Amino acid sequence: MSLYLLHCSPDPKALTAWATRQRLLSPDGDLGYAFHALLSAAFGELAPKPFRYLDARQGLLAYTDQPLSALRENAALATPDVERALGLDSLTARAFPEIWRKDQVLAFEVRVRPIVRPTKGPERDLFQYTAEQSEAPGTLNREGVYADWLGRKFAEQDAAEISQASMEAFRLSRVIRRAGPDGAGKRKTYTPYGPDAIFKGRLRVGDSDAFTRLLQRGIGRHRAFGFGMVLLRPAHSC
Repeated sequence: MSLYLLHCSPDPKALTAWATRQRLLSPDGDLGYAFHALLSAAFGELAPKPFRYLDARQGLLAYTDQPLSALRENAALATPDVERALGLDSLTARAFPEIWRKDQVLAFEVRVRPIVRPTKGPERDLFQYTAEQSEAPGTLNREGVYADWLGRKFAEQDAAEISQASMEAFRLSRVIRRAGPDGAGKRKTYTPYGPDAIFKGRLRVGDSDAFTRLLQRGIGRHRAFGFGMVLLRPAHSC
């Protein structure tokens, strides 16, 4: 099961100009939809996800099951403005392990959007929704609710077990999304408001194939828009 870590260095000015022209910059400055659109424009159906834009210095990281040669072949057809915005001349990738040792301990970092989608109505902040459903909402705290949810996500199919996790950053942010086409074939833009959290911690690998699938899939919703990418480091770096 092949997995590659991709890196490129987007040009901040070209990126902001492109996102503004395309009306893909959220009121809070989130670039998730802009990167989603840029990656699709550059790589088509091979667009890597999940991805994480760190900052202008560290650039953009993404997971893909495609080798660098295939990505460069598709990116060769990108328009000049897409090439500049993504920094495709800096595109690199390296292979990730194909087999993970059971009980291997790793440090992780992940940006997540912990939400639920009720049967009716828009998506909801998981903490607020859980508090409303609880008989003792005063006993709940945001970090604990999110950490429990995160632990369940990692544990699916015995992928991994979290041994320690802490919420390093949190904010409520608005992101750009587009609804399905209306009767005229047009897609309306809307800006849902929701939780935006970064967790760091340690995990213990379970089933090797399940862990690779978790990395490929990402954690939670909005994975194609900058959330859910699990970044890994040696355990001593956490």
